[in-house]
Amino acid sequence: MIELLEGFPDDVVAIAFTGEITRKDYEMVLIPAVEKALKTHDKISIYYEIRTDFAGVDPTAAWEDFKLGMEHLSRWRRIAVVTDVEWIANSVRFFAIMMPAEMKAFPLADAPQAREWIGRK
Repeated sequence: MIELLEGFPDDVVAIAFTGEITRKDYEMVLIPAVEKALKTHDKISIYYEIRTDFAGVDPTAAWEDFKLGMEHLSRWRRIAVVTDVEWIANSVRFFAIMMPAEMKAFPLADAPQAREWIGRK
């Protein structure tokens, strides 16, 4: 499930991943939130919080994530991925060097620092 998180600037789309993430989650929650933010901002930031009960991403959802990222590649300002899932954190560190946006991984214990970082202009 993808849940929208509140308490972030309006140029930040903040979400939490719990359980298994499906294509429907992207189509019903994340994609509309990103499109709405991009209507009023040239660049936006994305805050992903991957909770301890995260059970994985369906392959069709992973494809939706890839398409969304590529479609708006030049419009990302920052991407924060907050997780204790080590392979995800390592993937973020690897792909960060290839992204035009700033991209960082944070452990769940550092979520307050990630929230501060993602909100910077």
